[in-house]
Amino acid sequence: MPLLPEVNGHNGVKVKTSHPNPSIQVTADHQVKMVEAPVEEPGHGQVLLHIKATGICGSDIHFWKTGKIGTLVFEGDCIIGHEAAGIVLKVGEGVEGLQVGDRVAVEPGVPCEKCFLCREGRYNLCEDVQFAGVYPYHGTLQRYKVHPAKWLYKLPDTVSYAEAALLEPLSVVLHGIRTAGLSLGRGALICGAGPIGLIALACARASGAHPIVITDLEPKRLAFAKEFSPGCLTYQVNRSLDAEGNAKEIRKLFGPEGDEYSAPPAVLECTGVENSVVTATFAVRRGGVVCVIGVGKSIMNNLPFMHISLAEIDLRFINRYRDTWPSGIACLSGGILDLKKLVTHTFPLEKAIDALHVCSDLSQGSIKIQIVDDVEASLLS
Repeated sequence: MPLLPEVNGHNGVKVKTSHPNPSIQVTADHQVKMVEAPVEEPGHGQVLLHIKATGICGSDIHFWKTGKIGTLVFEGDCIIGHEAAGIVLKVGEGVEGLQVGDRVAVEPGVPCEKCFLCREGRYNLCEDVQFAGVYPYHGTLQRYKVHPAKWLYKLPDTVSYAEAALLEPLSVVLHGIRTAGLSLGRGALICGAGPIGLIALACARASGAHPIVITDLEPKRLAFAKEFSPGCLTYQVNRSLDAEGNAKEIRKLFGPEGDEYSAPPAVLECTGVENSVVTATFAVRRGGVVCVIGVGKSIMNNLPFMHISLAEIDLRFINRYRDTWPSGIACLSGGILDLKKLVTHTFPLEKAIDALHVCSDLSQGSIKIQIVDDVEASLLS
C-alpha cells in the first residue's frame, strides 16, 4: 500500500509518513475502504497509541449501510471504530500519569468540558462531544491514533486488550443498569440477545437480579445466552403474536399468570426496535422501569401512551455512558464479570473489511467481532 506524502492531520498538526497506518473508512455514499492514513504527532495533553484491538459495533455497520444515526450524519470519509484498547507509543507535553509502554483502554468520547452539562458531570450529554468514529472525528480502526490522555485508562496485567476493547459496550450497559436500578433478588427482563443484551445479562446476574429472562428472535442467540449465563431463562419472540401477546407470554416465565408482583420491576431494552420497546412496556410491572439502551429509529409512532401513563411506567433512556471505565475495569480484573466468550471472531487489521461483512451478515452467527493488530509497532525513533 503506497504511503501518503507528508500532510496535515485533521487538527492541522504536521504528521509523519514513515510508518504505514492502514485505516478503515466509511464514505458519505455508503462505501467502505481501506486507506493509508497519516500518523499524527501528539499535541499537548495527548498521546499517540498503537491500537491493538477494536470491536465492531452495530453503529459502525449502521453508519456504513445508511450513513447516519439520528442527527449523526457521515458527510465525508471518516475512519470508524470506537471500542478500543492499545499501547502508548508517544507522550505529548503536559501529560501526567501515562508513559510509553502503558497498556490502556480508550474512552472514545471527548466532551467540551465547558458547557453546563459537562460542569454538572453529565458529560455524556455534551452536544459538542468529539466522538471517535463519528464524522468528522476519526476512530480507532487504524494502527495509530492520537487521543487525549485524560480519556485513557491504564490496564492491569490481568486484563487483555480483547477484554479492554469490551469496556466500551460494557460501559453502555453499566450506565443502563445504573439508570434502571436493578436490585438483589428482583426480576429483570432483557430484550435482545446481541452483544449489548448479553453483556446486560452478565451484569444483571452479577447485580443479584433474579429471575432473569432474555428475549430474541434468533434461537441460536438464545442458545448462546443459556451457555453464556447458565440459569437465565430465554424467550423466543413469537412473530405471530403482537407486542402485548408476547409480553403476556414473557410474564409467565416470572410467575403465575395474573400475579402482578412476580412481573419484572425492571426491563433493559437492548434492541431499539419499536415493537420490542412496546413489548417491554407491557411486560414490566405496573410502576416499574423500562430503560431503553438500544438505538432505534428517529420517530416511534406506536408507543402505548395511555398504558404507560395509567401504569405509571417509568420509561427511561440513556445516551452512551459517563464515569464507567474504572468500575468496568474493576469488574473484569476482579472476576465479577467474564466476557471473553463474547468475542466469537477476530480478524487482523488488514482484513477488517472482511470482518465488517461478516458482522453485517446475521447468518454468520457472530456475537462480537474484534479487529486485532499484532504487528510490532514503534514510533520512538
